[in-house]
Amino acid sequence: MTRIVEVTLSSSAGKLDRLPEETLPEVAFAGRSNVGKSSLLNALCQRTGLFKVSQTPGRTRTIVHALARLDDGRRLYVVDLPGYGYAQVAKGAKRAWSELLDSYLRHRTALKACVVLVDIRRGPQDEEWQLLEFLAEQNKQAVLVATKADKVPKSQRKILLDKIVKETGRRVIATSAQTRDGMDDLLKFVASLAVHPAALTGEKGPASPF
Repeated sequence: MTRIVEVTLSSSAGKLDRLPEETLPEVAFAGRSNVGKSSLLNALCQRTGLFKVSQTPGRTRTIVHALARLDDGRRLYVVDLPGYGYAQVAKGAKRAWSELLDSYLRHRTALKACVVLVDIRRGPQDEEWQLLEFLAEQNKQAVLVATKADKVPKSQRKILLDKIVKETGRRVIATSAQTRDGMDDLLKFVASLAVHPAALTGEKGPASPF
């Protein structure tokens, strides 16, 4: 199984012109408050505290790029997008980072896929439906991931997962940052987007297993 062996935080930017150069593929992670995005990203990268959890909802308003290297040398950017769904945040601030997200998702050519997180206990809410629709309009690949699978009994897990699949018509990866359920499937998808640096220069590098 492919592993992420090194992750380095590259930037935390509130403006598009301050993002890293588009030299590698990017997979972005989007989710609302308390969906467990930071915990999932830390589990995916097998790091502790690399992606920070803000104690104040809506405080994180930047796009975070982390450079990930796989054990076969391939690389990509794992991108942590600002959260959404914060009722108590001022309208002006919310509008500012909504515009940032819109511009990033609309214009970032290096973006190869967006992982949309939903709490397995609640399924997609209005914001998730709007995001999935927007991504479809932009011809951006979207993957639906249900978080906090460990929070429900196994007897109910399949029922809730099947409900989300039926509602969305999509394959859904059920995950838990605590038990690592589903993390191998998610990592396999993320790794499929990575490239070997030699491929960027036209040199011959190791063949991708995907």
